[in-house]
Amino acid sequence: MKKTQIILLGVIAIMIGVLLVTLEDASVYATFEIADKQKPEAVTVVAKLDLDSPIHFDPTTSLLTFNAIDKEGHSREVIYNQPKPLDFERSEEITLTGHSVSEGFIATEILMKCPSKYTNEEGIDTLGIYTQNI
Repeated sequence: MKKTQIILLGVIAIMIGVLLVTLEDASVYATFEIADKQKPEAVTVVAKLDLDSPIHFDPTTSLLTFNAIDKEGHSREVIYNQPKPLDFERSEEITLTGHSVSEGFIATEILMKCPSKYTNEEGIDTLGIYTQNI
């Protein structure tokens, strides 16, 4: 084999390795049921805050516990050991990154989608487009 062919094969092998590592690390949105099956691997779950259940926050330990409902309608207690996010109760949707345990779901990161961030009380977004149906 020529040197150029050996170098080309080496480059292709490295590119395949990088691709495999990237695909393995890519996260897919899961449900609480999938999170249970993938214990203790971290997953990302898109859910809604269950406003019918109590939300407990202990400021001395920064422990936040609440219930969330995933896209399939399964409810789970979520434990988050960080300060409570601002306007948490007003969030329309929450994205939880963490892992499932027997007590519930341990969240390491919470991202929120708040409807009030983009619209005011009249239903007009920040660009001046009317968003409510008449």
